[in-house]
Amino acid sequence: MSVYFDTLETRDPAVREAALMAALSGQIAHAQAHSAAMGEILAGVQAGEVNSRATLAKLPVTRKSDLLARQKAQRAAGQDAFGGFAAISRGPRMRRIYGSPGPIYEPEGVAADYWRAARAMVAAGFRSGDLVHNAFSYHMTPGAFIMESGAHAVGCTVFPAGTGQTEQQLEAIVELKPQAYLGTPSFLRILVEKAAEVGTDISSMRHGLVGGEAFPPSLRDWFTARGMQVYQSYATADVGLIAYETSSREGLVLDEGVIVEIVRPGTGDPVGEGEVGEVVVTVLNPDYPLIRFGTGDLSAVLPGFCPTGRTNARIKGWLGRADQTTKIRGMFVHPSQVAEIVRRFPGIGRARLVVSGEMANDHLTLVIESDGNQGDDWRQQVVDAIRDVTKLRGEVQMVPLGSLPNDGKVIEDARSYQ
Repeated sequence: MSVYFDTLETRDPAVREAALMAALSGQIAHAQAHSAAMGEILAGVQAGEVNSRATLAKLPVTRKSDLLARQKAQRAAGQDAFGGFAAISRGPRMRRIYGSPGPIYEPEGVAADYWRAARAMVAAGFRSGDLVHNAFSYHMTPGAFIMESGAHAVGCTVFPAGTGQTEQQLEAIVELKPQAYLGTPSFLRILVEKAAEVGTDISSMRHGLVGGEAFPPSLRDWFTARGMQVYQSYATADVGLIAYETSSREGLVLDEGVIVEIVRPGTGDPVGEGEVGEVVVTVLNPDYPLIRFGTGDLSAVLPGFCPTGRTNARIKGWLGRADQTTKIRGMFVHPSQVAEIVRRFPGIGRARLVVSGEMANDHLTLVIESDGNQGDDWRQQVVDAIRDVTKLRGEVQMVPLGSLPNDGKVIEDARSYQ
């Protein structure tokens, strides 16, 4: 097998962008016609006019909390458990239903490699004929099935190990000698450490693709030192594979079946290359056509292309969570409220609401980047806007442009709880 899953990975970027934008209009029209929830969210949108990233950015972002709220409301009314988001119904076109924490219910259609995970596996060194030890959970959630379907598309055989039962899993590895591992990095470390403790040889496993939790470079290097090349994938139960690591170890390459935007937390506004923001995904899946789905994860676009020859854009990987909602003096303050304040004042660059003090004595300071030419009246207007938007009193601290860290943080809780 080639080092690539298919030729889509090495397309000219302009050709890829044209294909994605051409597919976008059709996907929006399909979502409006076949997904009741997306039809409502996109009411009045002319699908044929949404054919660029600029026009896509004008559409509303649907975040996981919105999806959950719609599902709960419809379930409470005895209606659709999917909240109107699925474009298929139970029967021959729906293979499985999964339940993720919330609970959020996700449908699985019948397409081969439905979640598009095979691309990540080829990049991680999986090849046809390999036996894959799949230690993702097979219980309710789709993680194991996302990866199993990808492994089958590559031509691998899968051992459905699931989670737990370390001793039995080690026994199976010794006797079956799988070449590759799927699962969380923490469980793989448990297996490796237990094998070393009891003197079990699991050296047949040379490759791994992990997900579901952070995978720091220190842990990656720990596996490398023990003869395993382990790579990370970035996927969610809602949209499937979003991005994957390659042998270059330089960020994560975006999947070919999604359109990814990085937006300022609490808004739908795209940020510039290199700036940290929330990952928003439009998936080209006709069965579950989520348009501008806010994952709640933070990342940033890397400049340039992957040294392996893959030409899609790259992101830095998981950099935290975008939902920084904080309770202050009994009131919840959301990142979207900070964004609303910033919108009112074009002279503001980045902004960060810092909550300090001790419990029951909260102190709010909105730290804003500016060129310092606005004057005291302007500062007071910002103070008034804080009160207007959040219903809380706060102060304003002005700092030079470029002073705040590029980490996507909009609300910082610096209170002492001792």
